[in-house]
Amino acid sequence: MRYAVLGGDRRSALLCSLLAEDGHRVASFALERAELSEPVLKSGCIQSCVYGADCVVLPVPTERSGLLNTPLSDMSLPTSELIGSLWPGQTVFGGALGEELCHAAVSKGLNAVDLMKNADFVTGNAAVTAECALALLIGATEKSVYGSRILVTGWGRLAKHMAFRLSACGAELKVAARRQQDLAMVQSLGFEALSLDELSEGCPGMDYIINTVPARVFSKQALLCCDGGAVIMELASAPGGFDRRLAENIGLKVINAPGLPGRYAPYAAARLMREAIYNTLTVQEVLT
Repeated sequence: MRYAVLGGDRRSALLCSLLAEDGHRVASFALERAELSEPVLKSGCIQSCVYGADCVVLPVPTERSGLLNTPLSDMSLPTSELIGSLWPGQTVFGGALGEELCHAAVSKGLNAVDLMKNADFVTGNAAVTAECALALLIGATEKSVYGSRILVTGWGRLAKHMAFRLSACGAELKVAARRQQDLAMVQSLGFEALSLDELSEGCPGMDYIINTVPARVFSKQALLCCDGGAVIMELASAPGGFDRRLAENIGLKVINAPGLPGRYAPYAAARLMREAIYNTLTVQEVLT
């Protein structure tokens, strides 16, 4: 099978090698600063990279401000130009595909697959993210997670993984969520539960605060209620859960840490991408 891998970080580069090791023909573009194994072709233009490819693999996340996410390249490629370079019938994999990009892909006759809507991939990605976040947290201060008071906001996959790991390390845990059924689950697991509307009451006394909600759930008042010197970690995508500049100005130690798998566990992240791609192609083959 022929794959074209466009842009991305270390996980995309390692994915190229994994696909090549499996016997596939792999071409890359906008990965010129990456170390790629010898069978992987570094294409000089996008057209030569995608020509004849059965599958085109885009980064996770795919785009930033309308441009292909290319941290290992100096190229700036609008996603509209990217879609125009592809061929009808190709399967395109990406992460957090924007609505405009999806519409353009469908209009072009492409089969667009968003990995961030694949349950197995998202669950594995959350587990890897939580592991990386815990390592960062441990190295952030001279305190230990054991015996610390920690507040986690949200109760999605990532928040659950964080809560279980922190609890296993001996942390005293609070979880803030919006839905009543989530709060009931939090309490049933032995954690203290509070509503996101109660963050001003929940923040005082916390050693660490970890946000997983991609929305501004922390008001100015809630941040001002945090203890001076507390660590507040951002794991959510933009716009994030709090005003980072304000948090720093009032003396909080901010760890801005979205996209951890690509930075700290790229090999594990690349394997997750590969398995999600293979599983999707297997299902498509069965359906056809």
